[in-house]
Amino acid sequence: MADDDWRVTVTFDDEAHVRHAIQSMRDHRVENDVRRRLGDRVAVSADGPSVFLYAGTEDAAREADRVVREVLAQRQLTAAFKLDRWHPIEQEWEDAGAPLPQTADQREVEEERRVADETEESEETGQTGYEVLIEVESRHEAVELAKRLQSEGHPVIRRWRYVVLGANNEDEARDLAQSVQQETPSTASVQSAPVPFAHFDRAAGWRRM
Repeated sequence: MADDDWRVTVTFDDEAHVRHAIQSMRDHRVENDVRRRLGDRVAVSADGPSVFLYAGTEDAAREADRVVREVLAQRQLTAAFKLDRWHPIEQEWEDAGAPLPQTADQREVEEERRVADETEESEETGQTGYEVLIEVESRHEAVELAKRLQSEGHPVIRRWRYVVLGANNEDEARDLAQSVQQETPSTASVQSAPVPFAHFDRAAGWRRM
C-alpha cells in the first residue's frame, strides 16, 4: 500500500461544466484506464468548479492528468490543472514541486511551523481545530471530571457521559490527552483528534459546522 497521496485538481471557469466533465470521465472510464496502465486506482470527487482526482503514486496522478486532458480536449472543454502532494508534516496539500523535508532538522522545522500555524489560526478565530474527547462510565463521573478540569483553567463542555476539551494544535491535544488519561479511571476512554465537522468555540462551546 502506498504511503503517499497525490491530487490532480481540474478547475473550470464555468461550474456548469463540472457535471459534463465528470460524466465524460465516467464514459471514458478514466480510473479503469489508469489502473490498466499502471495498476493503480484513482478516486474522483468534485467541489464547486473543481474536480479532484486522488492517486497513491506520482505516476498514477500524472497519468490521470494526461488522460483527463485528452478527455476534455475531445469534448472541447478547457480547464486549469494543478498537481499537489499531501505534506504529512504540514498536514495540507502542497505543490508537487515543493521538496519534502529530508533530514531530522528539516522535519523538526516543518513540524514547529505547522504547530505555530495551527495555534495562530485557533487564536485568531477563537475556534479550535483539535479536541480531546473523554468518555467515562457514568454521568456523575463526567460532571466531576468537567468541574475539575474547569477549575484547572481548561475550556470544557460536557454532554451526558462525555467531556470535550478544545486544543489549539495537534501537539497540545496529544499532551492534554496524555495528562487527562493519567488522572482518569482506567476504564475511561480518552482520544485526541482533529475536529472534522465542528469547532470548539471558547465562548460558545461546541459548534457544528
